[in-house]
Amino acid sequence: MTFVVVLVGWIFSLCLHEFSHAVVAYLGGDTTVREKGYLTFNPLKYTHPVYSLLLPLLFLVMGGIGLPGGAVYIETWRLRSKRWVSAVSLAGPLSNLVLAIVLAVVLRLAPVDSSGIWPGLAFLALLQVTAVVLNLIPVPPFDGFGAVEPHLKEEARMRLAPIRGAMLWIVFLVLWYVPLVNKMFWDLIFFLSRLIGVPLTLASAGLNQFLFWR
Repeated sequence: MTFVVVLVGWIFSLCLHEFSHAVVAYLGGDTTVREKGYLTFNPLKYTHPVYSLLLPLLFLVMGGIGLPGGAVYIETWRLRSKRWVSAVSLAGPLSNLVLAIVLAVVLRLAPVDSSGIWPGLAFLALLQVTAVVLNLIPVPPFDGFGAVEPHLKEEARMRLAPIRGAMLWIVFLVLWYVPLVNKMFWDLIFFLSRLIGVPLTLASAGLNQFLFWR
């Protein structure tokens, strides 16, 4: 049950993340997102075989990290200002934060125990927090960089261009193999999770149940 709850919940959160990007882009002037079908909750509209399926599942299995992997192509030149470009990028992580808070409130108010759907919901809430923190890292291809990129000088953007494709892997290699960075990352995740009321013990049980094959 936990595996199903987390998987279905993660697909929903993926759609919510990308839908949020699209809605803000539409409000900011890129009306093409409507013709592309992004103003829906249809997962197939956001699917990319590597970024939507392979990588998110890989990182879930490797350590319970929520990697939003949708693909919404925004025509940023249609947006009315640099502020709208930044707002489009930040809309996705904000949706993960809102969902994490909603789940935390449900877990606080409901008669929760360590059976049924509750461990899965707690783990799903923790995944949302990891998605927020990861996405706000200000390097490509994360949304945090998308928020600051419009305000960078052209020279800085050109210097980053050759390494954009490798930055995702560099970030995760650093997170996995540099103990200090790994500790700081998870300390921040746990601090934010406790702050919004995610029950970490239940989330840990949810992780163990999700990875039932271990």
